[in-house]
Amino acid sequence: MTTRVELPLWLLLLILGFAAIAALDKVMIPSVRWFFRRRLERVVARLNKRLERPIQPFKLARRHDMIQRLIYDPQVSQAVADHARAQGVPESVAFQEASRYAREIVPSFSASAYFGFAIRAARWLSNALYRVRLGYHDEAGLKRIDPDATVVFVMNHRSNMDYVLVTYLAAERSALSYAVGEWAQVWPLSGLIRAMGAYFIRRKSRNELYRKVLARYVRLATDAGVTQAMFPEGGLSLSGALMPPKLGLLKYIVDDFDPEGRDVVFVPVALNYDRVLEDRILIAAANDPKRRFNARIGVVAGKSFKQLWLRMTGRYHRFGYAAVSFGKPLSLRALRNEVTGDLTVPLARQLIAKIGAIVPMLPVPIVAWLMLERGPMTRADMEVAFGSILRNYPDAHVHLPRDSRDYGAEVGLRNLVERRILRLEGDRYHVEPDQMALVRYYANSIRHLMEKDAPVSAVAKDNAATAGS
Repeated sequence: MTTRVELPLWLLLLILGFAAIAALDKVMIPSVRWFFRRRLERVVARLNKRLERPIQPFKLARRHDMIQRLIYDPQVSQAVADHARAQGVPESVAFQEASRYAREIVPSFSASAYFGFAIRAARWLSNALYRVRLGYHDEAGLKRIDPDATVVFVMNHRSNMDYVLVTYLAAERSALSYAVGEWAQVWPLSGLIRAMGAYFIRRKSRNELYRKVLARYVRLATDAGVTQAMFPEGGLSLSGALMPPKLGLLKYIVDDFDPEGRDVVFVPVALNYDRVLEDRILIAAANDPKRRFNARIGVVAGKSFKQLWLRMTGRYHRFGYAAVSFGKPLSLRALRNEVTGDLTVPLARQLIAKIGAIVPMLPVPIVAWLMLERGPMTRADMEVAFGSILRNYPDAHVHLPRDSRDYGAEVGLRNLVERRILRLEGDRYHVEPDQMALVRYYANSIRHLMEKDAPVSAVAKDNAATAGS
């Protein structure tokens, strides 16, 4: 037992290294995990006391455990077998494909990242860029929602700032789990977004196995009561108008819904802006047959540095108003009692109509609409026209800065003149010929309110099979 054994130094270091790894794996790492888990539980317990809708245990589950639960779900297992048979590949290959989809979809929510960083960043960025206003707000309806129900915020999609604004304004209610598209799967953005609780979706995928994995994740999250947020239009509006809804995610929520179980309550949310950050990019994409978004990182960085320089030199001005309205909640259980058959299309129609009815009317969209409808106008003409809108559309949610019709007209005109979209000739404002598309883009955001027969609640027939939000 006391015999001396000589070893090369490299071998001794290797043995010690493996011993250290084993000690960490068996002793230290579990203890560290337990320590941080206890801290997380205490943080979540404090957060849940002030949130209207507490963070659900499902959202706090370890990502690895959630992935395993998803890929071994009976319906996913059946989809794996069907996919293997259809593609002529071994089930092990199809299973690996399903595992890859699950790892891509499942988030890794961090309460400390969401409430410690994301909310503060969202609040700072929103107020740095815009004068944020809360428009119509059915507080009584929101208070009446069953505490055990799953809440889904359903909103129109004008800008990528939508995520930031709604996260900020819903901070006192709950942590939102967003469905985000392929644009967010870029490192290091993907890790941050996943930590915020968002889950990735391939909006245009027709792969049945992928769609089943996604459908089961949405179903599991819904059954567990996770508060979600989704864009029924399926993507950013390229025209500025409210678009017909896609049915993918809505169908996943409706399928297998049990009226006797946990209710699902949809809260319509409508957003509008005096200036959409990506407006020119979206208009260019609308005219591109391939719908490519020309938003190179160099362009984004250049514009960001320009705004920073303006701020440093005291010449920075915010981009006008950004307003959000929260509408009357819609219970899926109540709708089930009223409608027979598949609820997806009736639900989509009601939601898009509710969203459209509460879209805020801001100075720039109103001025843009009036310039298109009436042509060149003096400031006095614009002020009178503002008044006619207030009289003719009493149910519209119009935001008037300082509660002044005249100042609202001034704000809208000034914003568009500074961007060289309008020009002043004599005492009349004219649309610059090469900026007509931008004027139309902003006017389109309230067109459905001005034209009562606008088909904002139409659902395209081919949307029934769409796998997207």
